[in-house]
Amino acid sequence: MKATGAGKAQTRFRRVARPVANRLWHFHLEGFERLPAEGPAILCPNHISFLDSAFLLLQVPRNISFVGKAEYMDSWKTKYLFPMMGMIPIDRTGGEKSQAALNTAEAVLRRGELFGIFPEGTRSRDGYLYKGRTGAVRLAMKLSCPIFPVGVTGTREIQPPDAKAPKLFKDCTIKIGRPINVARYQGRGDDHLLLRRITDELMFEIRELTGQEYRNVYAGAAEAEVVVPAKVATVSDADARELVSTAGG
Repeated sequence: MKATGAGKAQTRFRRVARPVANRLWHFHLEGFERLPAEGPAILCPNHISFLDSAFLLLQVPRNISFVGKAEYMDSWKTKYLFPMMGMIPIDRTGGEKSQAALNTAEAVLRRGELFGIFPEGTRSRDGYLYKGRTGAVRLAMKLSCPIFPVGVTGTREIQPPDAKAPKLFKDCTIKIGRPINVARYQGRGDDHLLLRRITDELMFEIRELTGQEYRNVYAGAAEAEVVVPAKVATVSDADARELVSTAGG
């Protein structure tokens, strides 16, 4: 199935599933009035549970597409459902397959829609907030759209790492922070120091929303990290590498 982002299936799903979810869990929503009623925007949540993207998808009033690891396409349980719900699968080995995901993400934003991406790159298994990857900022600068920090709390208690099923009737809080406008930096997508500074600002805003303790290392730092050079050959190549690193799991 070719990924095109969220569509009518997500709209119908939200209409049916949101009232059910609101009965099963207690949601506390803050700052949702900050989201634009139309036009492109990138939402950047922290990532502490498998449920983070699902709950955000249910509560945001507009369709939103998320990048997700391509391994979800290997299971019959998620191969068709997740793309229908707006997941853009990305092959984290890189190359043309990851570039295809980047192209789809760009298309979503150029259509004036919402796009969600986890700047930490993967779930935090210990609950700390980790250093952000610069992929979201690269994409925002390229397309001149705002970035919204998002703080999610409670999902880790609802479905901890490795738990097979969520616990019911618990609280979840989702806060939308103040937008970070990068339009004034358009054309500077190869300035790695600027990308790093804006990404650090984004992570600081997320920390303010969640109250998490911050660790200035990448999640999974024990694994080999790809060093991104200060100057890159092309913006597209850099975007593809960062989106590979930022595909939440």
